[in-house]
Amino acid sequence: MLPSALFPSLLLLLFSLSVTAAPPNIILLMSDDQGWGDVGFNGHPAIKTPHLDEMAANGAVFERFYSVSSICSPTRASCLTGRYPYRSGIIAAHTAGMRVGEITLAEALAKKGYATGFFGKWHLGWLKPDEIGTRGHYSPPWHHGYEETFATTSAVPTYNPTKTPDNWTGWGSEPGEPWKGGDPYVHNGVATTENMQGDDSRVIMDRVLPFLTTNKDKPFLATIWFHAPHEPVYAGPEHRKPYAKFSEEHQHYYGCITAMDEQIGRLRKFLQQENLAENTLLFFCSDNGPSTGVLKRGIASAGQFRGSKHTVYEGGHLVPACVEWPGKIPAGTKVTTPCATIDYFPTITKIVGYEFPKGKKRPLDGIDLMPIITGEQQSRKKDLFFGYRRLYQNKDGAALISGNYKVLREAVEKKPRTRLYNLSKDPYEKNDLAKKEPEKLTKMLEKLKAIDEDCARSRDGADYAY
Repeated sequence: MLPSALFPSLLLLLFSLSVTAAPPNIILLMSDDQGWGDVGFNGHPAIKTPHLDEMAANGAVFERFYSVSSICSPTRASCLTGRYPYRSGIIAAHTAGMRVGEITLAEALAKKGYATGFFGKWHLGWLKPDEIGTRGHYSPPWHHGYEETFATTSAVPTYNPTKTPDNWTGWGSEPGEPWKGGDPYVHNGVATTENMQGDDSRVIMDRVLPFLTTNKDKPFLATIWFHAPHEPVYAGPEHRKPYAKFSEEHQHYYGCITAMDEQIGRLRKFLQQENLAENTLLFFCSDNGPSTGVLKRGIASAGQFRGSKHTVYEGGHLVPACVEWPGKIPAGTKVTTPCATIDYFPTITKIVGYEFPKGKKRPLDGIDLMPIITGEQQSRKKDLFFGYRRLYQNKDGAALISGNYKVLREAVEKKPRTRLYNLSKDPYEKNDLAKKEPEKLTKMLEKLKAIDEDCARSRDGADYAY
């Protein structure tokens, strides 16, 4: 019998041999504004997510998975580049567009012979050349390595996505009118209004499955970024029904998550029926924590973690996440080491054997997750940097995790405020150590400043001509 200490090494060896035999399909699933606690596998008592729960049970659950920003666009940039969004200039929603100088996961995998498809909320630039806004610019997914695309620039209602809900009182469009002109979805560069009735997650999955069918005989990358449960949050009658005992707002929020989960189940069933499941690496996460309003009203859940979207506390960054790869990732795996959205790019490019072309190498901030998932590596050797910058209404925040400690720098009433926490002893950030451990605070702030400045050099052109 082999010594138990050799098991992780053996797993990695078998993993390496299997990857050499057949390049795996890659699918990246992401929800929008879904809190850490808003799934069954993280213990929500009411929300029904049976397919995500099954996916998590059949693979690995990340107990500390971070979005590197507490708002959407920067996190999305980090997923595709493996770099802090401060490097690429995506520092808030709609404040920019993905630069063509960035090498995305889609571009990398296309070089390795993958078919590439993007479906859902892009939020990394406008999709229509003649769109005009005060923030952002034209930078669609087909400029960044995706061949097949079915996308929106930003949020749409989670039910009947081309129509503004009758009782909607928020931003966007007037109640009952077309949502953002009535054609927010662009299919391969052309605005479309066909097959847009009902649940938005179903609308998206109806475009995903034909892409997978067409490309099932070659490796594929499918990036599927749902709108649920970002506002306007609405669910159809069939998905509200299981939550009839709750308030109407609960019904819509819970129902649209269950509707999304249903489509993830539909995807997993397709992979199994087409004998693709065992050679498909399937990731799921949210783009940031829950919206502040729905959290405060007791609708959404960040678990016991402090904070929400637009904050740099744990509740703004810790998100539900799991991964499934039958035969490669043992069922029931629990990952307690901090992992993050910047880790997708280095993990997947390592699996497929992609290397930056000569003269195109640039700093990567993420790490390869496979040694952590298999147990070969027990700790994260790189620090984690978080942040977003929207100076409108003085919204600005950054944070750094180094070892057990976390430092936060917030803008509060135009005055920066710093806080220090030991997450190993205080995971819910209740005990600020800034005054008790001033030397540690100083060191952590120095590290935060160094990363911030390094990102600024990348943003100003150090990594590529732009």
